[in-house]
Amino acid sequence: MRMSTDHQRYSTENQQIAIAKYASQHGMEIVRTYADEGKSGLSLEGRDALKRLIHDVESGTLDFGAVLVYDISRWGRFQDADESAYYEYLCRRAGIKVFYCTEPFENDGCPMATIMKSVKRAMAGEYSRELSNKVFHGQCRLIELGFRQGGAPGYGLRRMLLDEQRMPKGQLSRGEQKSLQTDRVVLVPGPDEEVAVIREIYRSFLNVKKNERAIAEELNSLGLTSGQGRPWTRGTIHQILTNEKYIGNNVYNRTSFKLKQKRVRNAEDMWIRHNGAFDSIIAPELFERVQAIVAARSEHLDSDTMLSMLRGLYESTGTLSGLLIDEQEGLPSSHSYASRFGGLVRAYSLIGFRAQRDYRYIEINRSLRQMLPDVVERVVTDLKKVCGSVSADPSQSNIMWINDEFTLSVVLTRCLQLISGTFRWRIRFDTSLAPDITLVARLAADQRTILDYYFFPRIDLPIHPLRLSEDNNAVTLDAYRFDSLEPLIALTGRSAFARAA
Repeated sequence: MRMSTDHQRYSTENQQIAIAKYASQHGMEIVRTYADEGKSGLSLEGRDALKRLIHDVESGTLDFGAVLVYDISRWGRFQDADESAYYEYLCRRAGIKVFYCTEPFENDGCPMATIMKSVKRAMAGEYSRELSNKVFHGQCRLIELGFRQGGAPGYGLRRMLLDEQRMPKGQLSRGEQKSLQTDRVVLVPGPDEEVAVIREIYRSFLNVKKNERAIAEELNSLGLTSGQGRPWTRGTIHQILTNEKYIGNNVYNRTSFKLKQKRVRNAEDMWIRHNGAFDSIIAPELFERVQAIVAARSEHLDSDTMLSMLRGLYESTGTLSGLLIDEQEGLPSSHSYASRFGGLVRAYSLIGFRAQRDYRYIEINRSLRQMLPDVVERVVTDLKKVCGSVSADPSQSNIMWINDEFTLSVVLTRCLQLISGTFRWRIRFDTSLAPDITLVARLAADQRTILDYYFFPRIDLPIHPLRLSEDNNAVTLDAYRFDSLEPLIALTGRSAFARAA
């Protein structure tokens, strides 16, 4: 059993009743229950009950012969539908039958059950994607209206609850949440003593020329804490000096962690903001002066010097992180490294440090962007040999006109390895281009070698992202498959085929 949030207070109870009824009707005895309460189904992370179930199944010492599941989505709303299928497969491989108590089919391995399960798994993932998209757009809209979206307010600030008429209802204490859907939250200046500390930090930095560490040491010597009884550090002072909320700006979407897949740092043009949304504690002109000083610290340092300083930190600590970098006196900020080298991960790689979190996807995506022009140029060159003319659309870099009759777009799809060891390819079609034909190049596990090509006419182009396995039926996919460009180019050159496509 699984429930996503604490708002579904009776969800597991309802599931347990349904499962118990199913067991009674089929002469089964329930000997153990695995329940993940208040856990998202987007990933295995935090799913301790599911992990225990898989461990028990694989251990071989079992006191049960079947697993009863409320419905397909209780495994999880995984973005890769094959993941939930894999966990069911582990059970069946160990001789454990899996029964779905509320699904309208028997899980007996017949073709109809297989199809229904595949559809249900895809629907479970699609539900999360659609909900995530709706929530994100709703949050962006509220940010633009000046309302706060989640997160602790920070030192010197408090959360004020407003009703639907924007009238104050009272401050929210730490851990408190709004109770009405129509209520909203804004930031307001906190206690006078905290506001005075914030202003003293800016005064010491600008007028007395103290650095962050010296300011932190002074505050600690006075017995002041930064909140929750924690001592001041260079990093907490730096955060106060660089966060726009202290001048009343509401900024959102600096980082993304959609569907709990990958956490990414977004470019500034993707940020959602509302300037002047809250009452400011610091005058904007003082804030801008501070930003100029912080930015100037690394301007005089060349890239080799910055990397040498970062390498020294790595050698002395054995690890690196944005917070650790910001805590170091005399070292450029993590933001400076990200700006100079195109991201912190890139800076880490230049000194030989690999973070525990798997950031390879960033380098792979960068490599794909670099490869795409070469693949497009190769396609254009070969097409010109058999077609009258091939011209690029100046408004779209990845679309070309063939004989002024139809358009063609090229897509690269990287190879993904599942925990089972099998490989999958996820194709995202840019429907805004609306090409007559889409050429998909499928990459091998090294993310450089092209395995084969798939040729999708627009009339058969899938609406949603498409998943490919190691072996695919091109007819089922409504696509043409080629091991190389040569036969594909030959077909494209035939006007009859082009008109049909």
